[in-house]
Amino acid sequence: MAEFGISTLSIIPGRAEPADAAEQVTQILFGEHYEVKEMRKSWIRVKTALDDYECWIDRKQYSAIDEKLFTRLEKQKFIPICLETVGLVEQVDTQELIPIMAGSSLPYYKDGEFKIGKTNYKIQGQVLQKAEKKNVAAVVQHAYMYMHTPYLWGGRHPFGIDCSGFSQICYKMIGYNIPRDAYQQATLGHALSFIEEAEPGDLAFFDNDEGRITHVGMMLENNHIIHASGKVRIDRIDHQGIYNNEINDYSHRLRIIKRIV
Repeated sequence: MAEFGISTLSIIPGRAEPADAAEQVTQILFGEHYEVKEMRKSWIRVKTALDDYECWIDRKQYSAIDEKLFTRLEKQKFIPICLETVGLVEQVDTQELIPIMAGSSLPYYKDGEFKIGKTNYKIQGQVLQKAEKKNVAAVVQHAYMYMHTPYLWGGRHPFGIDCSGFSQICYKMIGYNIPRDAYQQATLGHALSFIEEAEPGDLAFFDNDEGRITHVGMMLENNHIIHASGKVRIDRIDHQGIYNNEINDYSHRLRIIKRIV
């Protein structure tokens, strides 16, 4: 029998292997649901509904939901999203408070309240209640919110984020879901022939010596790019790649620029 779950914690680390010391490959934010693929004594292998990404989570961080709720969530064209850098959620029955991160999902949100299963919650602050999939200006605005966020492999929140987590969350916050990893994101949209054609919100992809796409950033105006490299930062970009003034050299080699929306 299939089993399903949803995150009722601010952040759940998703690991490559079933061990605390294993590589963190992603994070599941509050309100994001998933399918259970394998259940072990202490670990669960899950596939996230947002991006079909598989990872292992600690069984102690697992909150089960039934198939009926999972199916209803899957059929939702859009689930409202927290836009605050850090939002504060109150569990109505217990009055316990839970901090949640920007990009967290709020199922069945209405008038400051939402519901997960039989549990009711309240939240204050800015919430995206309707998808704005063509609002590229908002994507860029969200990107600036992450300035100086430390780079964290597998991170997807304002206190630690990686390059593809950064682009994924910024697009999620207008209601547009894109894959988790940079090489997967590079398959979206249509390619631009010249860097001069790029507009704010377009995604630029960069490869390594083997030709594998390993980095992504978001284009800004006047040949600048915002991306997570050490921290979320703004650098200049040209047809060769990203030029880092701090090292007086190119840090990433440009492969392609794609318009996603």
